[in-house]
Amino acid sequence: MTVRATRETFLGFQPPAVGDEEIAAVAETIRSGWLTTGPKAAELERRFAAYVGAEHALAVSSGTAAMHLALVALGIGPGDEVITTPITWPATANVIVHTGATPVFADVRDSDLNIDPARVAEVVSPRTKAIMPVHLFGQPADLDALWALGLPVIEDAAHAAESGYRGRKIGGLSEATCFSLYATKSIAAGEGGIVTTNDDDLAERVRELTIMRRSHGSLYDIAVPGYKANLSDVLAAIALCQLDKVERHREARIAQVELYDAAVAELDGIEPVARDPRDTHAYHLYVVRVDPERAGATRDEYRLALAGENIGTSVHFLPVHQLTAYRERFPEQPPLPVAERAASEVFSLPLSPAHSERDIQDAIDALRRVHASFT
Repeated sequence: MTVRATRETFLGFQPPAVGDEEIAAVAETIRSGWLTTGPKAAELERRFAAYVGAEHALAVSSGTAAMHLALVALGIGPGDEVITTPITWPATANVIVHTGATPVFADVRDSDLNIDPARVAEVVSPRTKAIMPVHLFGQPADLDALWALGLPVIEDAAHAAESGYRGRKIGGLSEATCFSLYATKSIAAGEGGIVTTNDDDLAERVRELTIMRRSHGSLYDIAVPGYKANLSDVLAAIALCQLDKVERHREARIAQVELYDAAVAELDGIEPVARDPRDTHAYHLYVVRVDPERAGATRDEYRLALAGENIGTSVHFLPVHQLTAYRERFPEQPPLPVAERAASEVFSLPLSPAHSERDIQDAIDALRRVHASFT
């Protein structure tokens, strides 16, 4: 096999794949006069609900706002507990704190690093009001086992726009599902989020919390003191273009994942995080684990060496319970050994439909060179 020399330019980790369609859609929206929530946001809600098979989709200002509004709409507040995973972006836990409730972290499975239902069952208490799993990297969590616990489930599907669980699309399965439209996500509007649900009352509560007003002819009223978390039509226009491309973009990432899988299989001590063949994976991220004993170096040493090869990487994720805000707020938090070990081993390689096959091959060649230098 031929291994090319180091790239001359830096390969970004996960650039968005946007083009002339998004530019034209933004220009059209600006010319229409609708800068804030209007017909584009309404169209996005209709089309996204149809895409995931949910009765309702509510477009909001961010994925974080989606999770927060879903919790508030379910009546979660001070004195309550919500169980979630430590392997996630901090926003998943932050929104629980924002409601006044307490996040309770349950350890993850060693295979796919999704929340472990057995560990969830161990930390359920009379104060537990909901479970918030994350479909990590695009791999759905074990929803059947979580639903069996009899508590409301709010899914963090920021990585899972295209995912399916046991033949059913993520988005219409639990009490609420929350998606992100952030710049690195599969539907990349720059910012934004969507709450999906089949519960009419929950959808209405989220709507009232988001928009903050009811119209009465030329007057207005509010039913609740809401959060002004609506999505602008400018961002919705971008999201609609991205929704048109979402499955095509996933196919591009699958082709990149296949290249990575074949290459990584030859590198002792480096292996991808597990994927369950029973589910539809979104392939949002390509995450590998580094066994320092066999791979000859730590995860951080691999990332530093790859940066020297002009290959960008990232870490998904550091354990939330070990971040300063949570370590100081919850000093009695017990260890979560699986999450803590995995978080020291994982890193993500470049994956994006904006990347060419040559880009991915450059990343693979660099990884081979780095691995050979350490072993």
